[in-house]
Amino acid sequence: MDVRRVGWLCVLFMASTYCLQARGESTGSVVFLDGSSQKYIRTGGKEATGMINKILLPNPFNRPHAIFMMQISGIEEPLKSAGYMNKKNGNVFISRISGSSKVTLELPGEDEVSVIPLNDPLDPECDAACLDKELTKLATWMGGSYVGTILSLDGKLLVPLSSSSTLSLYVSKKADFQFAVNLVSLIRNVKKSMEIHEDLSGSTVKHSEIMMGHFTGIEALREEYGWGEITQQGVELLHLTLLKLFDMLLQVCYEGKIVGVIISNNDPSSESGMLLDMTHGLRISRLLEESGSTNSTDSEVLLVRRSLAWITGIILLVSTLIGVYLLLNMPLTRDTLLYSNVKLD
Repeated sequence: MDVRRVGWLCVLFMASTYCLQARGESTGSVVFLDGSSQKYIRTGGKEATGMINKILLPNPFNRPHAIFMMQISGIEEPLKSAGYMNKKNGNVFISRISGSSKVTLELPGEDEVSVIPLNDPLDPECDAACLDKELTKLATWMGGSYVGTILSLDGKLLVPLSSSSTLSLYVSKKADFQFAVNLVSLIRNVKKSMEIHEDLSGSTVKHSEIMMGHFTGIEALREEYGWGEITQQGVELLHLTLLKLFDMLLQVCYEGKIVGVIISNNDPSSESGMLLDMTHGLRISRLLEESGSTNSTDSEVLLVRRSLAWITGIILLVSTLIGVYLLLNMPLTRDTLLYSNVKLD
């Protein structure tokens, strides 16, 4: 893979994020997550101004190959939330953003970028029993517990938080249920993106990858409880989940060659939407539901190439054998091109 590919992607995205800055009251924040083994972002904790090179380390041969980008809507105190993530993970860079104008990301036309969406809902086959299992997995992964069931309306998710408190979510409450389902869906989509990466790593065409998602579950809690303790606990749980997904799963899958970008704003999703847009001039492969067709296409191309090679080899072998046979059985008295200079008695 060309080291410039997602290096350009990362640089241009970060530069585009700074285009969101404007005078006025801050309405959001952006957090750049760096890896623990691979370092791409300068340390120091100061906000960079001016050139984007003040964010990335000045090493053109050490650029990330993928970006994990998540936008979170409905957070009333984005900067405070970003500060919490900084306490949990020291490899971060924090900046504030103002306004909600969309930014267009444009890359060199020769780059192949696979855009993997992280907003797909749960599979229709995942019924109440399936969702109970997913909530149990989530609780176990976060060190909590899940008791009851969805069908009996007594399901309860308990997750301990680092703030010495415990978040309690009840499936019988619409806001709690919506937030929990969105969280489960996010985890499943990230795991699917990792499976796609494994498939792409064996492909003949090397892709740069950007995973994009927009989490709206906080809005459900905020609408029900306001900006109170439960909503803030929900934000903390979401941040803990994102950090664990990035550090424990994505870092391992991408061998540390990945950068995380978390954007938080206090606008509802209906108003802000995705703050990042992409031009259609790029060779962009939108993957997740199309991963199966990509794999089948690669297999078909490989099959055609092997078939042509075998057919060509067989034709050459048969032609050689026929030629040798005719030469060995050719009458010497026959005046051919080969024996035109031979004089027989």
